[in-house]
Amino acid sequence: MSTPLRLAVVGAGAIAQLTHLPVLSRMRGVSLVALIDNDQAKARALADRFGIPDVFTDLEDALGYGVLDAAIVATPNHLHEPHILELLASGVDVFCERPLSLTARGVERILLAATRAKKKVLIGNNHRFRADVQALTRFVRGDELGRLGGIRAGAYHPRGQVEGWRLRRQESGGGALFEHGFPLLDLAMWTAQFPAPERVWASMQRARGANAVEERALVSVECEHGLTISLDLSWAYVGEEERWWFEAHAQRGSAQLAPLRVVKELNGKAVNVTPTGAATRESPFIQSYRAELTHFVSVVRGETPYHPPTDQVIVHRVLEAAYKSAEDGKEVRF
Repeated sequence: MSTPLRLAVVGAGAIAQLTHLPVLSRMRGVSLVALIDNDQAKARALADRFGIPDVFTDLEDALGYGVLDAAIVATPNHLHEPHILELLASGVDVFCERPLSLTARGVERILLAATRAKKKVLIGNNHRFRADVQALTRFVRGDELGRLGGIRAGAYHPRGQVEGWRLRRQESGGGALFEHGFPLLDLAMWTAQFPAPERVWASMQRARGANAVEERALVSVECEHGLTISLDLSWAYVGEEERWWFEAHAQRGSAQLAPLRVVKELNGKAVNVTPTGAATRESPFIQSYRAELTHFVSVVRGETPYHPPTDQVIVHRVLEAAYKSAEDGKEVRF
């Protein structure tokens, strides 16, 4: 029997409590050995709940106390890059919630540091691991629907759900686009196998204040081969329920989430060819996190090939172009 992978979780916020700690505490071959958070009382309570022996309020103390094989970084956005760099320098493989950094340059620094340290760094783009997304991607990439022409995606969240550091640009990196548009942009680019972006146009509405972030954003990304990606984001939505959508439109069909629905042109008619079995009893949210954390552990163990997240540089460059377009009032060309 192989030695358990010794894992630490850095950050004890909502995402760690909802996904990382419950999933990893039940995962075979994994030993949660430390929880690091500046709120010691909260961290201790969570550690007791999930059977984690050690709690630290400082990452440096945790690294000096004992040997770690890998770590999960789930701290506020502006702390991701420094925490990743510190872990890599200490010889620890890293899984980090998105974003890896607030900037494309920051992502490049992380990739270089991982190469120099000969360690692995992975990002938590959990949508890629959803069962329904995997099914949709097989249709799109398998040329079942013909040439992909457009992806339309969006997320509407009611006002008042976001607070704290996410409302401060220097700590969050951005507002509705960075929080809700980032995962949709990554999913769109990944589904299309990362075509080169050519032009970006964006419009945003910001709250008042020098360090305020955008509440709403419209973004259009034109890529090579005629692909257009459109994003519609808001965290100031007035409605009865949240909305989230992702649609892929191609020459001979279309596919959408959620729920998964695939329509294909057969003999001149639109036919529903949605596969059965794509759904699971778990919510897509929990199922995707379980799958991506299992993938991370497998990569660290050398059982699954490691692919550095170089594509995140592209995602950040598109986001940076969107913010510049909104600020300047004109499109940005690559």
